[in-house]
Amino acid sequence: MQPFRVEIPQADLDDLRRRLAAVRWPVGLPEAGWDRGVPPDYLRDLVRYWQTEYDWRAIETRLNRFPQYRDEIDGVGVHYLHVRSPEPDATPMLVTHGWPGSFLEFEEIIGPLTDPRAHGGDPADAFHLVIPAIPGFGFSGPHGLPGWTVQRTAAAWAELMERLGYDHYVAQGADFGAAVSMVLAHARPEQVSALHLNMLVILPSGEPGELDGLTEEEQHRLTLLDRFVAEFSGSMKLQSTRPHTIAYPLADSPVGQLAWIVEKFKDWAQAPNVPEDAVDRDVLLTIASIYWFTNTAGSSAQFYFDNLPFLPKAGVTGRLNPISQPLGIAVYPGALFKPIRRFVDRDFPTLVHWREHDRGGHFAALEEPDLFVEDLQAFGRQLKKP
Repeated sequence: MQPFRVEIPQADLDDLRRRLAAVRWPVGLPEAGWDRGVPPDYLRDLVRYWQTEYDWRAIETRLNRFPQYRDEIDGVGVHYLHVRSPEPDATPMLVTHGWPGSFLEFEEIIGPLTDPRAHGGDPADAFHLVIPAIPGFGFSGPHGLPGWTVQRTAAAWAELMERLGYDHYVAQGADFGAAVSMVLAHARPEQVSALHLNMLVILPSGEPGELDGLTEEEQHRLTLLDRFVAEFSGSMKLQSTRPHTIAYPLADSPVGQLAWIVEKFKDWAQAPNVPEDAVDRDVLLTIASIYWFTNTAGSSAQFYFDNLPFLPKAGVTGRLNPISQPLGIAVYPGALFKPIRRFVDRDFPTLVHWREHDRGGHFAALEEPDLFVEDLQAFGRQLKKP
C-alpha cells in the first residue's frame, strides 16, 4: 500500500505537444455536424487548445490534493483514492467508474461528501470515500493480463476494502461501475451494506401482459436500449470484439484518443450541441490526457472483451437477480438508459430510494455534482432510518 502522486515526466508532455503539432488531418470529410462522428472544425479547435493553452501541470497539482495510493491486488497494481471524512461516524462508500472514466469523474463530489460540514451541510451526511481505478484504466495501468471480468474486479474491491479496514460499506457505480457494484453486492452481502446506482439496464421479463398500460414515458424508455445499440455503441462493438486492433491507433495518436473520448461526452452526456455543454473543456482534455499518458486505451478496451456477457443487447428479455441490501436508484434525464420503476420494483423488493432528476446524463458526477451529492446524502439518510 504505497502513497502515489501523479507526476508525468516532462519528456512525455513534450512528446504530446510535438505529436499535436504534427497531426495529419483527414481530408474530404463531408459536413455532417455530429451525425458522422466528431466534426473536423470542432476537433481542430480542441487540439489547438490542448497544444497551446491547456495546463497539465496545474491539473496535476489539483489532482494531487487527494490522498492516493497503489496496492498490488491479484497480480496488478491498483490505483485508488482513499479520502477519510473528519467525521468519525461517516459511512464508508466504494465508488467505481466506467468507461471512458477515471477517478477524475468524482473530483467535485469528494469535498461535499467527505466533509459536508465545511460545505454548509449536515455532518451526519458524511462518507469516507474509496475510489479505485479498474485494472487497465488510468493509473491502474496496462497490466497485460486477460480475464479481468466484473466478478474478478469485484473480488479485488472486496480485498481492497478489507485491507483498508472497512467491514461494511456502501457500493456505488454507473456504467461498468454499476455492474461491478452489483456483482459485489451479490457476492459479499455481509460486507456491502447498501447499493446505489445511477445506471441500471432493466428489461421486460417477457411475461404476458407485462407491457400493458405503460405510460408514454415508459414506452420511450424501452426504446433507449435499441437506440444505444443502433447508434451510440460503435466503441463498445469494436472494443468488445477487436480490442487489440483499436489499441494501435489510439496508442499512437493523441488526436485519435481525444476524438475517441469526446464523442462519448457528446452522445452520452446531456450535451445538446457540443460536449462542453455538459463538461468543462479542461476536464475533457484531462480525461484524454490520463488515457494518453498512461497508455491505457488498449488495456481499458480489453475490459469490454472480457465482459461481453455484461454488455447491453437489444431484443432480449429477462429479470435481474434481487439483492438483499437496500437499493438506491438515481435517474438522470440525459442518461443512456433510464430504468422503468415498475420493472425495478418487480426485481428489487429492497428498493428504498428512487429519485428522478431534472438535468444530467450518463456522467452524472461530472455533469451535475451538486445533484449527485444531494442524491447520495439523501440515500445515506434513508439507510439510517430505524
